Amino acid sequence: MPTSPPTWDALFQRGFYERHLEDLRHRLTARALSALPEPEAWLDVGTGDGRFPEAAKRFFPYTSFDGLDPTDRVARALAEGRVEEAHRGHLTTPGVVARLRSRYDVVSLFGPPAAPAAEVEAAFTVVRPGGHVILGNGWSPADVEAWACTILGGARPIPFLHHHRIVARRDV
Repeated sequence: MPTSPPTWDALFQRGFYERHLEDLRHRLTARALSALPEPEAWLDVGTGDGRFPEAAKRFFPYTSFDGLDPTDRVARALAEGRVEEAHRGHLTTPGVVARLRSRYDVVSLFGPPAAPAAEVEAAFTVVRPGGHVILGNGWSPADVEAWACTILGGARPIPFLHHHRIVARRDV
C-alpha cells in the first residue's frame, strides 16, 4: 500500500502515483501467473529497472529472474538484486538468441511489439520445450499461432486493470 507523499508538491507529482500503479500492475500480473508451475529460470524482456522480477519473486521465490533491456537500467536492476543476470540489448539483437538459446522456462514480453514475428521467433528460441512465453498488451493470439505452441486459456485478464496476458506453452 503506498504511503502518502510527504509534501503537497510531491502529491501533485505524477511520478509518485504512476510508480505505485506500476508496482500494483506488476504484483497483480505475477499473482495471475502464479497458477503456472514454478519455473527454474525466467527471462523478463524489456525489464528496465527490474520491477516486475522484484514483484514476481513474492510468488515465485525459487525462480532465477534474468533481465534483458536495451538501456543501462538493466545494470541497475542487477546491482540492486532484482535480477540475477543482466543482458543488454533487444531479444532480436544479433548474438543474444544464440547466447540464451533454450535457457529459460518462461520468457515474458510485456511491452508492445516492435517486430512481432522476429520477437516471437526469438522468444520461442530461448524458451525450453514445455516452457511458457507470456505476452502483454499489444500482442494477440494470432502472433503465436504459427509456432508449435499451445495457447493456455486465451487472453488472461489482470484483475482491476485493463490489461491482459497471453500465455503460450512451447510444445515439446
